[in-house]
Formats: sequence, structure tokens, C-alpha cells
Amino acid sequence: MSKFTKITTLEDDLTVLGAIIAGFETNAVELRQAQIAEVRLLARAGQLADAQTAGSPLRVREHDMALRSIAAEIGGVLHVTDRTVQARIGDARTLVEMYPATLTAWESGAITKGQVQVITDAGDVVPASRRPEFEAEAITQCEGRTPNRLRPILQLLAERFTDRTFTERHQDAAAARCVRVFPGRDGMCDVVATVPTVIGDGILDRLTQQAQAVVDARDPGDGDERGIDAVRADVLTDLLLAGTPALDPTATGDQPGTLGAIRAQVQVVVPALTLVGVDEGPADLVGRSPIDADTARCLAARSPSLTRLLTDPVRGSVVAIDAYRPAWSQRRFLRARDQHCRFPGCRRAAIRCEIDHTIDHALGGPTTLGNLAHLCQRHHSMKQFTRWRVRQHPGGVLEWTSPLGRTYREDAPMPPVTFTPATPPASAESLEPAPF
Repeated sequence: MSKFTKITTLEDDLTVLGAIIAGFETNAVELRQAQIAEVRLLARAGQLADAQTAGSPLRVREHDMALRSIAAEIGGVLHVTDRTVQARIGDARTLVEMYPATLTAWESGAITKGQVQVITDAGDVVPASRRPEFEAEAITQCEGRTPNRLRPILQLLAERFTDRTFTERHQDAAAARCVRVFPGRDGMCDVVATVPTVIGDGILDRLTQQAQAVVDARDPGDGDERGIDAVRADVLTDLLLAGTPALDPTATGDQPGTLGAIRAQVQVVVPALTLVGVDEGPADLVGRSPIDADTARCLAARSPSLTRLLTDPVRGSVVAIDAYRPAWSQRRFLRARDQHCRFPGCRRAAIRCEIDHTIDHALGGPTTLGNLAHLCQRHHSMKQFTRWRVRQHPGGVLEWTSPLGRTYREDAPMPPVTFTPATPPASAESLEPAPF
């Protein structure tokens, strides 16, 4: 037996495991205290927005702007987006102001954070007058149950206290149906459609039937080895990108409408070497994530126009673009330079943003590249209606100043691919845009 082999006994293992479990117990208490403290701070932030706009004749708009501004201030400290903070403020106020007994039970360690979330989710349908009664019984149901086992129990419990029928609530929920995209790994994403359950079940059933028909029609020698899930996803993609909607208000008589002719628009930055097939590095789907080289080349081949960028080989910043259409040269340059909304932390793609005058045009701000930048509608409004201020420095650098005086530097995004010369130039000033 090797002299380096260490033999442990069952008692030794139990001692180590006991120390690990004790550590988890201590950490759970400290984590719970920190989470509750954060919830209370977030609730106070929302209440501050109420206080700032109390009595205002334009309270709804001003309250929203005040809340956005406060959320952005907190987001700068936490390094998350203001949208995320604003949602967390809403959740915190719901817990602190509407479920005080639940918060107390969480503070005492009687229930967990996951159980708290189940209680507030299920209680959303319970009217305020009956919420304390629901809350008290819900807390007793938490004992010995994990959140996933607790959820159906509390959903049924909530039905006993609600004053609106399930049908009425379903109608409201259906009005909020939507489609969202969540970026994933390796150039993939999740497309999530929130629709009525019967519609979703019907969608899956039809996709399954169509995918099965594709599988059944295969020639054994055609090399198609896709599984049913992959075929179902491909059928869905074809229907959405190339199909014509059955409900088309632009149709006239027997003639098709224009909805079927609408094509998706995406903003992609593709390195030249990737475009010509010399390199297999990823391209950048602006506002989302990297995409593979084959997809980038396919998109480029079908694109009606391309914008060529010349980048600084050392710093990677855009120094010139193809000005094929002079009337659009500034817009093309700014889209290439900014890539996305220029508010700190925001990744809304430039094609879905507005071009903003850093110094308002009404105040004499020139319509020049050094005074323009892309902002999404949310952050454009914040700049206009709150005390967030921005200055633009050379090179497209934006310096944002929050109401508390904190500053956040927002550099122009670096393109996804840069080149480092073998021998760097003597000075950055020596770099000049090459002629097209």
C-alpha cells in the first residue's frame, strides 16, 4: 500500500460531514438576514418614489420616471440593469406591504425564501380584505413541504378566498400574452411564448404531427438524422419566418395581405475573415449573444446591403464606415459604433433604439457624430424626465451622472473581433482611416 494513502474511518467522515452541515446552517441564517435586509431596502426605494411624486397632477408619469431613476441608481451599485431592479422593487413592496406575517415568518426562520415566493404568487388572486386570512393558513401549510409540493396546495387554497372566477382571471391573463427571447449558450436561445394553455397544447400537437410526417417521409439514405425535437423546432422556425398569418387585417378580398411579406430584421457584426470563410470565429448578434460562422455567412449572403467597418487595430474602436448612402452616413456610423443602447448595462440593440442628441437640439446641440448616441425608449425618457445627466466625450464615450452624483463611464462597445498588429504603431495618433 502506498505510504501516501490515507485511510479514514466512518467516524472521521461523519465528523467532517457534521462540520459541513453546521456551516450550511450558519450560512443559511446569515444569507436569510441579508436577503431580508435587501428586501426592506428595495421596498423603501419604492416608497421614496411615491413620496417624491405625492400630490403631483402628473403623478403616474412622474412616479414612473422617479422609480426608473432610483432603480438605475441602485443598479449602478449592484451592477444589474435598472429594469431588473425595478422589478425587484415591486416584488419587495408586495412582500413588505401586503404579506407582513409571511415576512415575519421568514425572518424567524419558520419558512424559506422559496416558500415565501409560493405564498405571494398564489396570493396574487386573493383580494386585500381576505389576504391576512389566506396568509395565516398558507404559512401553516409550509411546514415540512418543499416549494414545488406547496405550490398546488396554496393555489387551491387561494381559490377559496378569491372573489373573481377562474374564467375572469384567465381573460385578464390572456390579454398579457407575449413572446420573449432568452439568450443561451453556444449561439442558441429559448423562444418563450406565453399563450393560453389550450393554444399552447394545440401548437405542440400540430408541430408534433408535422414533425412526425417529416420523419416518416425520410429516405433512409438522405442522411437526415434529426430527432423529433429538432424537426419540431425546425418546422416552428419555418412557419414563423416564412409562413403567412391566417389572421391578416391587411388582406383585401381574396388577395393576400402584407403580413406574410414581413421579414425578421437582425443586427449582426461579422469579421471580414469569417465572412469569406478564412476564419470560423463567431459573429456578434448585437443585443443578444455570439452566433456561429455558418449562420453569419448565410445572413450576409441574403442581406440586401452591408455596412463595412474599419476598426482601430489596437483599440478595436470604429474609426470609419462605408458611406455608400450619404444621407444615411451618420445613422450607419452610429449604429456601427454604438451597437446597442448606451445607458449603462442596457443591451437593447441599436436597431430598436432612438438616436438621441446628447445636448438637446432645442438647446443648440448640433447634429454631429460627437453629439449623437443610441438610447432605447426607456432610457431616452429617463434622460429627458429625470435628473440623470450625460456628457459625450471624444470617441463616443458617454459619462452618465446619477442624481446622487455618481458617475458611470460608458465606452463605445468594442467590436466582437479585433486584430493586434505584430508591431504596434509608435502612437495611437498615427492611426488614420484607410480609404475605401
